[in-house]
Amino acid sequence: MYFVGVDLAWGERRPTGLAVLDDAGRLVHVSAATSDDDIVAALGPYVDDDCLVAIDAPLIVNNASGNRPAEAQLNADFARFDAGAHPSNTGKPEFREQPRGARIAARLGLDMNPRSGRARRAIEVYPHPATVALFRLGRTLKYKNKPGRDLAQLRAELMVLLDLLESRVTADPPLVVESPGEERPGSWQALRSAVESAQRKSELRVVEDQVDAVVCAYVALFATRSPERTTTYGDFETGYIVTPTLPADLTPTPRPRRATAITDPDAAVREYARKQPQRARATDQFVQLVTAILDDAGINYLTVTGRAKSVSSFATKAARAVDGRRVFLDPLQDITDQIGIRVITYVHSDVQAVVDLLSDQVIVHDDRDMGRETADEGRFGYASRHLLVSLDPARETPDAYDLLPDRQAQVQIRTVLQHAWAEFEHDIRYKGTIPSEHVPEFDRRFTLAAGLLELADREFSAIRDRLREGMTGTQLEPMDDDPRISPRELAAFLAGQYADAGWSRIEHYAWISTLVLELGIASLVELATCLRSVDEETLAARMEYRYPPGAVRRLDDALLWAYGDTYVDLGGNAHRHQALRERLAKMRGA
Repeated sequence: MYFVGVDLAWGERRPTGLAVLDDAGRLVHVSAATSDDDIVAALGPYVDDDCLVAIDAPLIVNNASGNRPAEAQLNADFARFDAGAHPSNTGKPEFREQPRGARIAARLGLDMNPRSGRARRAIEVYPHPATVALFRLGRTLKYKNKPGRDLAQLRAELMVLLDLLESRVTADPPLVVESPGEERPGSWQALRSAVESAQRKSELRVVEDQVDAVVCAYVALFATRSPERTTTYGDFETGYIVTPTLPADLTPTPRPRRATAITDPDAAVREYARKQPQRARATDQFVQLVTAILDDAGINYLTVTGRAKSVSSFATKAARAVDGRRVFLDPLQDITDQIGIRVITYVHSDVQAVVDLLSDQVIVHDDRDMGRETADEGRFGYASRHLLVSLDPARETPDAYDLLPDRQAQVQIRTVLQHAWAEFEHDIRYKGTIPSEHVPEFDRRFTLAAGLLELADREFSAIRDRLREGMTGTQLEPMDDDPRISPRELAAFLAGQYADAGWSRIEHYAWISTLVLELGIASLVELATCLRSVDEETLAARMEYRYPPGAVRRLDDALLWAYGDTYVDLGGNAHRHQALRERLAKMRGA
């Protein structure tokens, strides 16, 4: 029997760690994979017969918002050890349909019921609480890359985990990770050497995924051999997490006070004011970043704006108290909306498109669908999507965003109608004076307005969808003698060419029409002939779109596919040569 560990990445662009233990607890395989196909192929030899595959990713998610019951139960035990689970719900795009973990389990033909007792099963696990319970840790090891942790700290913490795993060789059940012989690719010794020699955080990340997979595999072995020392939080119906049982006598170690912590509200306000100019510049950089991400993907939006929280607003929030107790004990760290970015879209479906795109390009620490929360309460009212984001530390940071590492921003995404309601409601409630006898009437009228605007949002979406269906793209000749393709004609043509793509911004159609002209294409007939040479299926597969690209982005990629370096070198592309060359290499399978 094999015990398999899968530290599953959220998307197929990041590495997934894989590890396999045999029946004696010996590590017989460790590697990294990216796509679902790669994962299935690598694990195939080990899951044909009896096996237990432990996957670090949600397998069953049915709740619309908040935590699953399993996460709430686990957090009650492990959160004080810094080993709490992040919330999983269908409001998040990765869980809206079949979670990736469940998809992998289905492709491998595994039963996901933790109580079934079948010979070939998959279970959901979580390495952090497992290490706390197995190694009696007062707090989790800090080998995950987060703001404020440097390379030396990450390496030292990961080395501790390696040592602890090696120490399980005499445990019950045993874990044998080292094997005699020379260091070879895919061996435990190779992982240890990679940690010792890593010069960048991204190099540690690849090793970290594989080490986590070893932890997952050992949890599968542990749960099989020591069920009496194993706890299953949750159930098969609502989702579950399997982990070694928390020792009853284990207590968390005291949390070290941050050297930068400023707990006095007045001192925090003074420090906030001192750094306000730099924070304002960082806000501008976040606006540029979000705008560039949306423009590159061809997403349709109205505006992207930003603001650094004012000193007075920060002071008010820092002093906030409930029942005499301050809400923010360390205001500079705990107040997370110091930088606010707002994206206004035209229709509601574009809100989700922006969320999906940002989730692929930056780290999303928190995702709240305020409209869904309001609806779950059975009422109409404030509707907006709130993300807490930061740069992905595994990616290189361009010089233009030099102030953004180790900073977070709150990104609010809403439609223009939702924005209008929120701004008016805020203006009336917080800047006006409503006599107490009129409050119920105002509440009713605001609720009525919110319901009407939700209906209007739906109608606008229906109008756009119907209009897109009507744009067949059959009109292939311009309406006058102008040899250029007008933006309006191009938009209609692309709606037919890429019927499944979203609309792009009006100015983007004008921008790409100039590139089309630079290529010497002066009519829609010529453009249609050019696009027939593009292998759209292969192009989409190689680009691995993790978001719904707009029509202009689809055309941009098609022209890059068809013309290659000639397209890159166009004068109109001078500002993005490097980005296009990287995209072209990906298209060519490099």
